[in-house]
Amino acid sequence: MLKLFKNLTKKDILYIVFCIVLVVFQVWLELRMPDYMSTITRLVETEGSRIKDILINGGYMMLCAFGSLVSAIIVGYFSTHLASNFSKTLRNKIFTKVLKFSTKEIKEFSTSSLITRTTNDITQVEMLLAMGLQMIIKAPIMAVWAIFKIINKGLEWSILTGVCVLILLSTIGILMTIVIPRFARVQKLIDKINGVTRENLTGIRVIRAFNAESFQKNRFEQTNGDLTSMQLFNQRCFAIMQPIMMLIMNGLTLGIYFIGAYLIEEALISTKITLFSNMVVFSSYGMQVISSFLMLAMIFMILPRASISANRINEVLLTEETITEGNFDGETKEVGTVEFKNVSFKYPDADEYLLKNISFKVNKGETIAFIGSTGSGKSTLINLVPRFYDVTNGEVFVDGVNVKDYKSEALNNKLGYVSQKAVLFTGSVYDNVSFGENGKEKISLDQAKEAIKVAQGTEFVEKMDGTYDAHIARGGTNISGGQKQRLSIARAVARKPEIYIFDDAFSALDYKTDATLRKELKNYTKDATILIVAQRIGTILNADKIVVLDNGEMVGMGSHKDLLKTCAVYKEIALSQLSKEELENA
Repeated sequence: MLKLFKNLTKKDILYIVFCIVLVVFQVWLELRMPDYMSTITRLVETEGSRIKDILINGGYMMLCAFGSLVSAIIVGYFSTHLASNFSKTLRNKIFTKVLKFSTKEIKEFSTSSLITRTTNDITQVEMLLAMGLQMIIKAPIMAVWAIFKIINKGLEWSILTGVCVLILLSTIGILMTIVIPRFARVQKLIDKINGVTRENLTGIRVIRAFNAESFQKNRFEQTNGDLTSMQLFNQRCFAIMQPIMMLIMNGLTLGIYFIGAYLIEEALISTKITLFSNMVVFSSYGMQVISSFLMLAMIFMILPRASISANRINEVLLTEETITEGNFDGETKEVGTVEFKNVSFKYPDADEYLLKNISFKVNKGETIAFIGSTGSGKSTLINLVPRFYDVTNGEVFVDGVNVKDYKSEALNNKLGYVSQKAVLFTGSVYDNVSFGENGKEKISLDQAKEAIKVAQGTEFVEKMDGTYDAHIARGGTNISGGQKQRLSIARAVARKPEIYIFDDAFSALDYKTDATLRKELKNYTKDATILIVAQRIGTILNADKIVVLDNGEMVGMGSHKDLLKTCAVYKEIALSQLSKEELENA
């Protein structure tokens, strides 16, 4: 918890100090009121007292009450302002941190858990901070101050108050022991329900197509039921606290007056008024002591969950990034080159290597393609270039510089990446094509139109309502798979990078569109280096180099015609897609 509060700014700390001063002032005012009450009690019981004196002391009590109210309002305003700003800072830090995560860290936390940590967990900490400045600071100050005020007012009353406080603390301790472990499970169950809901929304078409609504509903209800049961148990435990608090408070008041009545009855006439005055004062201060511990009890209801949430937030913020960027962002002697030197790779915690001893080099203006059976490591191999993962052994060079030495921004500026799964963002067609930065000026509308034309998307875009300003839903759900893929390709083309990476980016296109797009792309990117992962032989026939992968090993490299003669794996893949006559005429 304390580690998390290291994220407080100097301005936040000033707010905290200001709130503490006001809370101390508020406590002083509240603890002055019983003194005035004691004075009024003596004046009422003393013959010859003037009404004026009673009214003056009553006025002081009202001023103290009003001052305490104003202080509480100011503290409430600044504490909520501070809590809101702190949660804003935390959300920003988590978001920035997650953006730096590699695929390995994302998989460790899971998307649903990261969403919960950025929302629900931060809300728990925000609630603690907002209430804590008003209660955690006020309660112990008031309790200690009130105890010192009553310490000489009567041994019997002091013992009674001590017993009540002991019962209160014991109740809180027992409840905390029962509830705290369950709060950790609550946050994990929130992660789970978030994940189930997200999965249902993402796969809603498949769910409907297979009539799996009932199955998914039962799955959600089970998860929701587990969370509800856990929360009900926790709330029922805390519900016990309220009647116990009221019993202790009323019991203390009754006990003070019972003991006071006995003491006054046995006392001398000269001390009866003093004892009665002390009883009234002790009753007020006793209530202040119990109220202080009651406030602490309320904080203890929030603290366990907030503490667990703080630990979950810290897990994200303190996670060491496995991929750290270098310092190089200067000019390179080579341009548009990609080289793999004895590269081997295995996923974190995996026993076997997925890629084994891969070596090749592609120069400016060349096209290199990667083909192989499913699971042979094609996508993994090209994902090592933009450093979605780092190599386990060996080196990857871009323009003659190891990718580990680049600043991430400098490396990404050299690349135009099209992922295997087309990803579009909420906004217009133009927003998606001009997405991101490339160390250059903002991509103009004319440049975006040109990129869309190269990607064979002009026809469908201009038919959309609003054309280049047409709305694209989150994930591109309002357009087809082929259209999403073409816009993703246009986004990479608009950057005009040195190196293009196409991770099976033509799979959703029909053969005619595929052929036309590749022809236009070759003319438009003749000076750029192109890396292509493909399943279709037709997509890579004209590549300068073709790398054939089998079980993570490079079993062949060369042109299409050379590989037909020298690589059995390539020939087998080719014959499974095209006839001998088509291959000979290709």
